Amino acid sequence: MSDSDKKARILIVEDDIKLNEQLKQLMHAEGFEVSQSFDGEQGLLMAMRETFDLILLDVALPVKNGYAVLKTLRQSRITPVMMITAHGAEEERITGFRNGADDYLSKPFNLTELLLRIEAILRRSKPEDISRPNLTTLRTGGLEADKNRQQVIFNGKQLTFTPIQFKLLWTLMQHPSQTLSKPTLYRLVLEREFSRYDRSLDMHMSRVRRKLTAAGMPPDSLQTVHGTGYMLR
Repeated sequence: MSDSDKKARILIVEDDIKLNEQLKQLMHAEGFEVSQSFDGEQGLLMAMRETFDLILLDVALPVKNGYAVLKTLRQSRITPVMMITAHGAEEERITGFRNGADDYLSKPFNLTELLLRIEAILRRSKPEDISRPNLTTLRTGGLEADKNRQQVIFNGKQLTFTPIQFKLLWTLMQHPSQTLSKPTLYRLVLEREFSRYDRSLDMHMSRVRRKLTAAGMPPDSLQTVHGTGYMLR
């Protein structure tokens, strides 16, 4: 793990005291700075008041459940969030992704897998080094994306995107009017191999499309090429 990853701040929002402490010890052993919360209301206040690089958010929380916390958080913050729940049903995953989750892990989970997923989220949410000669701003029509600021603007209106949603849109903007296959997008955006049973990319794409159309972009600008992938026209 790189030095920058080791300095990352993680907020654990989990009401199971034993699991919360176990996760804290694991994160500390990996060099992360860790804050803890044991209910949804307190966790939301901490997430709004402080700056974190990642939030581990349980679903079944007292006072305010994880979905309610995430929905409120996404109104003003793009902090990466990994949902943790004892429920493995597909509906739970869909609800999490629809509310803006970046990843989802069901209990009981393997701690090694948890760490690998955390590292993957931190890698893709970390801003690129501005000294690199890469293109940092893309524009097409009234749509503008700023890679350094992780900012999206459409017709002068700033939109809020999660890191994964931004990366997905950025990747499509890099290849205008080209169909990008789902396996390609899984590797470039989600940094894992495609599985036809995994709907996470579809959930992220649906949220990106919803935000863009709500801002006034024509619905057919972001197209689903059935059986293949997606294309931004």
